[in-house]
Amino acid sequence: MQKSLAALAQETTPSSYAIVVSELCFSYPDQGDVLRQVNLRLKPGEQVGLIGPNGAGKTTLFLSLCGIFKPSGGEIMLFGKPVVVGEFRPEIGLVFQNPNDQLFLPSVQDDVAFGPENMGLSSEEVEERVQQALSVTGVKHLAERVPHNLSGGEKCMVAIATILAMHPKLILYDEPSANLDLRARRRLIRFLKTSQQTNLISSHDLELIVEVCDRVILLDEGQIVADGSPTEVMGDEYLMEAHGLERPHSLIPHYC
Repeated sequence: MQKSLAALAQETTPSSYAIVVSELCFSYPDQGDVLRQVNLRLKPGEQVGLIGPNGAGKTTLFLSLCGIFKPSGGEIMLFGKPVVVGEFRPEIGLVFQNPNDQLFLPSVQDDVAFGPENMGLSSEEVEERVQQALSVTGVKHLAERVPHNLSGGEKCMVAIATILAMHPKLILYDEPSANLDLRARRRLIRFLKTSQQTNLISSHDLELIVEVCDRVILLDEGQIVADGSPTEVMGDEYLMEAHGLERPHSLIPHYC
């Protein structure tokens, strides 16, 4: 059955997307333009990889999407509502590259509870969210541990739990596999593949992007230069080399 014109129109309105970025620009006082007319749309439930060389603007884009940085131009709509700098939006969460930037309380449980507690929830609701987040990320046994005494992989999953406890619809991951050993990386990939949120994952770990994401965006010099499936974008040898990247090994043709 074909969809009605009204239904098709509804699917293309900003409120039907998790996030809509229109002509986004950002400049640092001493660096000039870091983001240049970025246009981006993510549908609810998408698993999207964000790749690009160092200095491409990936982290700046994330901080803009969260309302931490004020764009010099353009607009960001989050689930149909404009992002306002400094305004807390529980619909979106950011997992930092370095978990130590996110973990600062005496115990894992305290860190995971911090977000829900500051949302004005009841103690019962906070406890329920904490236990759920610890369980989903597989770190329930670490609840009473001191975060800074944990391994890199454990810190990574605890940092994710601190975000999940606030029940975001969209999560931004900034280099989530950085500094993880093989076992911790595999555990992270298993978690991401079963995630129920809309995820935008920035990473230099291109094999992780291949495994987890169904769409890839290539950002370079503050502009989106490619947007497509992992094979279309990361499997294009000339495109990747033109932007200082190498194809993931799994996408390189192997001939007998």
